[in-house]
Amino acid sequence: MIKFASSINNMNIVREKLALPEGGKKLLLHSCCAPCSGEVMEAIIASGIEFSIFFYNPNIHPKKEYELRKEENIRFAEKHNIPFIDADYDMDNWFERAKGMEMEPERGIRCTMCFDMRFDRTALYAFENGFDVISSSLGISRWKNMEQINDSGLRAASKYEGINYWTYNWRKKGGSARMLEISKDEQFYMQEYCGCAYSLRDTNKWRLENNREKIKLGEKYYGNQ
Repeated sequence: MIKFASSINNMNIVREKLALPEGGKKLLLHSCCAPCSGEVMEAIIASGIEFSIFFYNPNIHPKKEYELRKEENIRFAEKHNIPFIDADYDMDNWFERAKGMEMEPERGIRCTMCFDMRFDRTALYAFENGFDVISSSLGISRWKNMEQINDSGLRAASKYEGINYWTYNWRKKGGSARMLEISKDEQFYMQEYCGCAYSLRDTNKWRLENNREKIKLGEKYYGNQ
């Protein structure tokens, strides 16, 4: 293990030198949003790894929320000169796959379907466009089941020869804390639910039951709430 100092955003941070698995050369990083991917991107940049952002999240609902999350991610990628690949928003496809799972809880089979769908598209793009490793910022969130995410990523990568899924734990060694610091520094838009229509429904139901207002899209930002 090699420790080295990074000065991303004019901050001196001691980081572990990261390397892609299996001697990989080029990473396609699936990103769900700017708050989750900020620290992941910063760590990868500091290690000198070549990568691009792949934004494919047809689960995010409604379209206003989708655009807010995407534009924040584009802003941060452009700030660091990282290529940003904007995939299709095939929401109808996602809802079709979710049929029969509308009442499933968070971290249940609906979420597995959602991860599989997004990672399958990520792996296919990687295979067709010269990437040999894929990973995702999804796992940095403490609200997600990392084993569930990694299983989906590994399944997707196994379908294509020469593609590996990077299971690195982005939460460890201060990753989660740094994620919040970056979000506050950048005043990222703060998502208040996972992303899909059913998550929004269930979150608002819980809020009303606990005498809280329903979520108001586009109003809450880190460092400014």
